[in-house]
Amino acid sequence: MTTATVNATAEPIPVASPSRARAWTGRVITALIVLLLVVDAGAKLLEATPSVKGSIQLGFDPSVTFGLGALLMLCTLIYVVPRTAGLGAVLLTGYLGGAVAIHLRAGNGAFPIVFSLAVGALAWLGLVLREPGVLQAFWRRA
Repeated sequence: MTTATVNATAEPIPVASPSRARAWTGRVITALIVLLLVVDAGAKLLEATPSVKGSIQLGFDPSVTFGLGALLMLCTLIYVVPRTAGLGAVLLTGYLGGAVAIHLRAGNGAFPIVFSLAVGALAWLGLVLREPGVLQAFWRRA
């Protein structure tokens, strides 16, 4: 059995800065997604009637609504911070993947599933447009 060693002195991979148009497009997409997620999380945190009814319809106990809102808000805040945006995108992908699974199980039709997938894809698109080095972090070779 062989072990691989990591060269700690390896040169960082240079990443070109995005163009102004690309960066602004990424920021606008990110802002819209963050606004949507914060409103959704806020409704859950406030235990607004539509959020609680939605939780019940999906088979959850109403008491989990606040916890889901707190989780979504935390993931969104991690996504908003530039230094942790990649981790936030991964966490949001997991959260939204759970939403897809729950909607599939509940038999809610195509719209909530496609909507959850679209929000996740747009979150990644916004991040990649404003921070092109994010993709390289996933394909970096040792």
